[in-house]
Amino acid sequence: MSKILIIHGGGPTAVMNCSLYGAIDTAKKSGAFEEILGAKFGISGAMNRDFYALHNLCEKDLEKLLKTPGSAIGTSRDPMEEKDYENLAKTLSEEKIDAVLLNGGNGTMDTAGKFHRAAKKYGIKVMGIPKTMDNDLSVIDHAPGYGSAAKFIAHSTKELIADVRSLPIHVVVMEALGRNAGWVTAASALSKDEDNLAPDMILLPEVLFDEDDFLDRVSKLWSEKKGLVVVCSEGLRDADEKPIVKPIFETGRSVYFGDTSSHLAEIIVKNLNIKARAEKPGLLGRASIYHRSQVDIDEATEVGRLAVKAILDGNDAKMCGIFRKEGLEYEVEYRYIPLEEVMLTEKTLPEKYIDRDNFYVTDEFVNWARPIVGKLDSNYMKL
Repeated sequence: MSKILIIHGGGPTAVMNCSLYGAIDTAKKSGAFEEILGAKFGISGAMNRDFYALHNLCEKDLEKLLKTPGSAIGTSRDPMEEKDYENLAKTLSEEKIDAVLLNGGNGTMDTAGKFHRAAKKYGIKVMGIPKTMDNDLSVIDHAPGYGSAAKFIAHSTKELIADVRSLPIHVVVMEALGRNAGWVTAASALSKDEDNLAPDMILLPEVLFDEDDFLDRVSKLWSEKKGLVVVCSEGLRDADEKPIVKPIFETGRSVYFGDTSSHLAEIIVKNLNIKARAEKPGLLGRASIYHRSQVDIDEATEVGRLAVKAILDGNDAKMCGIFRKEGLEYEVEYRYIPLEEVMLTEKTLPEKYIDRDNFYVTDEFVNWARPIVGKLDSNYMKL
């Protein structure tokens, strides 16, 4: 083989560049590639033959990827039509590219699968590298990017609760990313450890929102203690399965939700006459690398390595997925999944992880998520 191309798709994560590092490092050490290329800003860069020469990176610069947020080569959400896949395959064939690695979520895996159909007649091999902070890629146990986003929201929740307990005069509603899947929102429950700093309510997109039930629960909790923290998903939906706040912008699969947390704070003030405010970390939840999970870093790096090894072993049209082994100790194995199994299939929070009666998550979810996130960096004093 002579040339391998890496393409990033969708929103960045705190460990996306770790997968990039793993792929480049493994490809360089294999000696199998004359050129290792990165598409500048995703599919559009590939279409325009706009590439980074990643094989020219020195070891010092390459290692910087392990500590770099975002996507070092750029990513995109470029919509693709049927003719675009054929054009892309033809273009990359003319560039004498033998293999393509696409790093992204279920939308990117959909692109990878469709691109494979067009590329196979040119002999171009395609391999997927999983990435999504939302953790909504199907089949696998979890995706790189989730552990760090979960750790961020858990830390943010813990710090917010400490603040509210210091001045318990209001309800604070914090909004977490997650369009249809509540994995990140649910991770706020991990804020609870020895110091018992746990959110009072967790509102998941898998549970249809009922305003009266919500207000009744807030009123009850407020009567028991002053100062509440509610963590909600941006994608909350009502009984008609419509967003409780009209999206401010929609294009294709991308939805920019309105301020769900602000809406909830507003109805608390109007209906219960309780002071309330909203917080929305937004993109900080995927951009911050200060609280990254070490497990997430290691696993993201490994799937990048294994994607290259799979190409070298002759694999095609697959994604390298993470699967948890049974047992008390956390241990994973990596398996290659046919792309057709992960093309635009979305994994939401299963019922066994949802405590509907208490507006919360179950201990089973906490036990599942804790090893991926790791121990929180806190040792607070309590008088």
